[in-house]
This record gives sequence, C-alpha cells and structure tokens, in this order.
Amino acid sequence: MSEIVISFFLILGAIFMLLGAVAIIRLPDAYTRINAATKASTFGVIGTMIGLFLYFGYAHDIVSGKILLTILFVFITAPIGGFMMARSAYHAGVKLSDKSIRDDLKDDMKNK
Repeated sequence: MSEIVISFFLILGAIFMLLGAVAIIRLPDAYTRINAATKASTFGVIGTMIGLFLYFGYAHDIVSGKILLTILFVFITAPIGGFMMARSAYHAGVKLSDKSIRDDLKDDMKNK
C-alpha cells in the first residue's frame, strides 16, 4: 500500500512539472509564464519530495530532515522569486499580452 502512495506523489510531482513545461510554451506573455512556472515547479518539487520522504520514512533521520527542509525552502522561496522576476520584468518594460484585461501594478504605481 505504501508503494502506491509513494508512486502517487512522485507521479503527481511529475505531472505538475509537465504541465508547467507546457504552460511555458503555450501562455501568451512573460507574466503568465512566470506564474505558471513558479506554481508548477513548487507543486512538482513538493510532490516529489513528499514521495521521497515517504520512501525513506523515519529510518534515515538526516535524510528525512533534509527533505522536509527542502519542501519548506521551496514552498517559501519559489513564489517570492517568481514575484520578483515578474516585478523586474514589469519595471524593465516587458509588455502585457493583448488579452490582458487589467494592469493592477500600473494603477498601484500611479498612486505612489
């Protein structure tokens, strides 16, 4: 039964990574690509790491601790990195897609 659960998390992580790769190709502008890549990599890595954590179990305390720290690190830093990349792209003048309806950062910059 544990092999099924472990396989589920590993496959789930791989599916998120695959969806992120497809989204990078298919989405219209840099901002949506950054968002998709960040979410997919976060969920993909976390799914894979949960599978590894369950595989190694509590028998290897050092390995389990490192896996849990990896999950925490990716969960915290990947969204912040994606946000900073998108904000830097906006300030560098990268245009939004023609399909974009609103530009919240433009309105926020006007108020300052």
